[in-house]
Amino acid sequence: MLHTLSETPESLDHTMREIGRRARAAARRLAIATADEKRAALTAMAAAVRRRSAEILAANAIDIAEMTVNGQTAAFLDRGTLTDARIEAIARALDEIAALPDPVGRVLAAWERPNGLRIERVATPLGVIGIIYESRPNVTADAGALALMAGNAAILRCGSDSHASSTAILEALKEGIVAAGLPEDAIQLVPTRDRAAVGHLLAGLGGTVDVIVPRGGKSLVARVQAEARVPVFAHLEGICHVYVDKAADLSMAVAIAVNAKMRRTGICGSAETLLVDRAVAGTHLVPVLDALSAAGCAIRGTDEVRALWPGAEPATEADWSTEYLDAILSVALVDGVDAAIEHIETHGSHHTESIVTDDLATAERFMARIDSAIVMHNASTQFADGGEFGMGAEIGIATGKMHARGPVGVEQLTSFKYRVRGTGQLRP
Repeated sequence: MLHTLSETPESLDHTMREIGRRARAAARRLAIATADEKRAALTAMAAAVRRRSAEILAANAIDIAEMTVNGQTAAFLDRGTLTDARIEAIARALDEIAALPDPVGRVLAAWERPNGLRIERVATPLGVIGIIYESRPNVTADAGALALMAGNAAILRCGSDSHASSTAILEALKEGIVAAGLPEDAIQLVPTRDRAAVGHLLAGLGGTVDVIVPRGGKSLVARVQAEARVPVFAHLEGICHVYVDKAADLSMAVAIAVNAKMRRTGICGSAETLLVDRAVAGTHLVPVLDALSAAGCAIRGTDEVRALWPGAEPATEADWSTEYLDAILSVALVDGVDAAIEHIETHGSHHTESIVTDDLATAERFMARIDSAIVMHNASTQFADGGEFGMGAEIGIATGKMHARGPVGVEQLTSFKYRVRGTGQLRP
């Protein structure tokens, strides 16, 4: 049941702390759940989503009607819309997560000391994960399932635009969880649209939340990073680059540039800047830009670029640090791989970068020196996705350097502890 916006600060604080308390209790049970128990729950969750598809679609219709009245854009409406096919995709993702290896209990390293102590570093759940996301209702299932497979309890705070859809999906997930004998509170949805609830979650709910994962636009992630009192897995922007080296195959460069930018322009792995080695500007630049333009992409370029391809608009300094999330690309010429690296390190967001080249030494130099979460050789930046990495699904892409980095899947939702076995050793 939704709490109203008139809920007092005291009652909201009580509501949120109670959610945290229940999540912590569920996390203790999930931490010792067997792989078979978790797989049974995920399989039952998938079956319940399929069985309840009509209810989920009816709830989604309520959300879409409200979005429409509120004047949301066509792209926003598309992100929030569920169909029979999209519900089946949600269920299929749950089945895929169920098929993943259990990340908990993995022996990450093992060694024996001269005194006979045997030491193991073993993967363990993080505990309670708070996940804050915006308009995509499928994240309710993806995030909750990934957390569960990694032995964690999840507290979900969806966008107000998808609250009815997310609530209906959660009911299906809970049905599956209970059927498998795991605690219903393994996955909880914050039951209010009050924005103050986000602040409570970011404050850690009295120490019950171990990590926060935001999934949404720049303003959401910026708020989370500014206010969170617990660790955060996130990226603020996806300013991704494609660098076409002098040793690049032209047809490959054209294909990768077009796919990296235009396959889906609104995702964080979409390329926002194209860099071309000045040594091949005369042969490679125009064919690449012609292909991008034919695909509907607007080009913003330096004076050099515009001299060779007059259809480009002038690029400003701000363009090099802009995540367009649209069919717009900034383009510059650079003096080889080192200049490309310098540009990316100056203007990038440490998300995903790609080099197109047939020179393996140059590719290795690029991949070693670029300090981004994902670095690619002869591949589209649109592969920056947990599913494409074989992780089944992801909660998001992390660009920080502590713990998780890149796609955050089940393995990244674990920590570790040391198990030390002795035979009576005493420290002198």
